[in-house]
Amino acid sequence: MVWIRKFFYSSFMIGILLSFVACSNQRSTPTPNVSETNAPVVKSTGGILAEGKIVPKTHVNLSFQVSGKVSEVLVNEGDQVKTGDVLVRLGNRAEAEADVARAEQELLNAQQALDDLISNHETELARALEAVARASDRVRDAKYQLDNFTVPQNQQSLSAIEAVRIMEERLDQARLAFEPYKNESALNETRKKLKEALDNAQSDYNAAVRRLNYEVQLEAAKADLKQALEHWEKIKDGPDPDQLALAKARINTAEKALQAAQARLDNLELKATIDGIVAKMDLVVGSQVTPNINVVTLADFSSWYVYTENLTEIDVVDIELGQTATIVPDALPDLELEGIVESIGRVFEERGGDVTYTTKILLTESDPRLRWGMTVLITFQK
Repeated sequence: MVWIRKFFYSSFMIGILLSFVACSNQRSTPTPNVSETNAPVVKSTGGILAEGKIVPKTHVNLSFQVSGKVSEVLVNEGDQVKTGDVLVRLGNRAEAEADVARAEQELLNAQQALDDLISNHETELARALEAVARASDRVRDAKYQLDNFTVPQNQQSLSAIEAVRIMEERLDQARLAFEPYKNESALNETRKKLKEALDNAQSDYNAAVRRLNYEVQLEAAKADLKQALEHWEKIKDGPDPDQLALAKARINTAEKALQAAQARLDNLELKATIDGIVAKMDLVVGSQVTPNINVVTLADFSSWYVYTENLTEIDVVDIELGQTATIVPDALPDLELEGIVESIGRVFEERGGDVTYTTKILLTESDPRLRWGMTVLITFQK
């Protein structure tokens, strides 16, 4: 492991340095008496060693949700972008844009219908009152006609419907009786009697029908009045609740349709979800896109973090939030950077048979030579 190599390398260099110092002392001063001096002690600087990798403050991998062919690539690797910037567009946008336009128009129409329903309430209220008045007049007139109608003596024990049925039967009988004599002289006594009976039967039938019509007109007028009053009750405090619910449901449906159409259009554009740098761009105009395949990587390089990879359960208990650490990149052994522990993992991983925990360290220093993914040696200071 790299940190072990560094550890032994450092120990080896320290040993050479001590030997060199010892040799120099032997040349410059006489060998001291062992009984007069103690052997020199090499003090350990202390600390816990671990390996890690450098990562940017934030990064995201972006992909399309639909398939298609790239029509525009609006950025290049290394470009600075802001959240919401369009990075890449797919073709076939005309149909999606038309769907959005139609959905927007339907939403406008639905909203206008609701506005009209509300603004026309006063007019509808006046119409409802007028309908109540008309129905009331019809009830009054039908009652007057029925109250002033004299029911023939022979029908007073019958309902209007029964009277019509029975009087019709009597009329048919009288007509049949008269039929053989209808061409006889008007002076014929038998014809005169049968004609009188036929006329009486016709008069009784007409009266029964008129009475039934009056009753039907009254019931119809009453039903219209009831309906008019119910409508008035519905709208007296505001627009018809049923129509209002339908208008709002139409708006809700239109909003969902617009959202769906807009989503289909938006899916043809790949937008930045963070402020940062285009770290990787895998598309050119004409490229065929597959859904959910990463094609662009954005990263915020405004600060660097280090994540440990092999901090064991033995060592993690000695790490604290806010603790300082020294970071030395493998590629830059002469560079020492300071960092502060920002978080300590609560979930373990098994690496090479060891139980390890990931710590996140914010670098408080930087260097233009640092690169994403560089391996580093971390020394946690005690």
